[in-house]
Amino acid sequence: MTTSEQAAAAGDRIAALEDAIGRAVIGQRRVLHETLVGLFAGGHVLIEGLPGLGKTLLVRSLARAVGGRFGRVQFTPDLMPSDICGHVMFDQKAEQFRVRRGPVFCNFLLADEINRAPAKTQSALLEVMQEGQVTIEGQSYAVDKPYLVLATQNPIEQEGTYPLPQAQQDRFLLNVMIDYPNAEEEVAMVRGVTANAVGDALDISAVAQVLEPAQIVELQQRAAHLEVDAAIVDYAVRIVRQTRTWQGIELGAGPRGSVALLRAARAEALMHGRHFVTPQDVKEIAAAVLRHRVKLSAEFEIEGRRTDEVLADVLVNVAAPRA
Repeated sequence: MTTSEQAAAAGDRIAALEDAIGRAVIGQRRVLHETLVGLFAGGHVLIEGLPGLGKTLLVRSLARAVGGRFGRVQFTPDLMPSDICGHVMFDQKAEQFRVRRGPVFCNFLLADEINRAPAKTQSALLEVMQEGQVTIEGQSYAVDKPYLVLATQNPIEQEGTYPLPQAQQDRFLLNVMIDYPNAEEEVAMVRGVTANAVGDALDISAVAQVLEPAQIVELQQRAAHLEVDAAIVDYAVRIVRQTRTWQGIELGAGPRGSVALLRAARAEALMHGRHFVTPQDVKEIAAAVLRHRVKLSAEFEIEGRRTDEVLADVLVNVAAPRA
């Protein structure tokens, strides 16, 4: 079990990591926080939002702050699995075959517009997400740890896309919504980006390395060993089960949703420097865990109801443990 002293020290290190990334990523603190929850829970994150809101900057800044390797794949309709995973090629100079590893061999991968690629390419990415390895010509190659896939979808541009099936979306631990910054944050961002800069290259020079990749793996282990009371487990399961019968929800979250909610709540607690999980940890991260695992009914969609509104109603009506 993780002790209270270990949890407090972990919380301080994570706070330093958030501050370091925040020097380059202006605003979007909730997005950053939830992304780190996904990282320390050992899961992957699906970000949905408009272009140009800082997704690439976020992942590059995270990679720099922990000394990890950054990779990026721009998904397109003609993208093949070998383009992201790698392939075997013949080296004429050495007169032998060798494996050319693709961009998925990194610590932090930005999969931009994942729903623009065909299903077989999406499946190749999902293999490395789920198994932590890549299969090339029948041979398996493990990826380094920590490993975080940050996939993005554009919610308004649907032409020429291959929407992720519900079963594939379920493989992502969290679905994070990114929106426009407020006026003050946008002014600060524009001032910072344009100061002494030529072109629109991302500047992450202000981000200092505060952790090592091995320390991220250690913090993931700390989160996995946090104390969880049986009443908290029951609370998380009751929330997920309620989505299966709630009015206006056509398709509720499955058992994987219950597991994901508890994993994310553990990471949430660790980020607050606690060695135990509270009902508030479950509540704070529930929307990000469940919004891509439920589907609203046609009537609710016609009425313009939002998934987060319905989930908020569920959380209000599921009694939290008191002791």
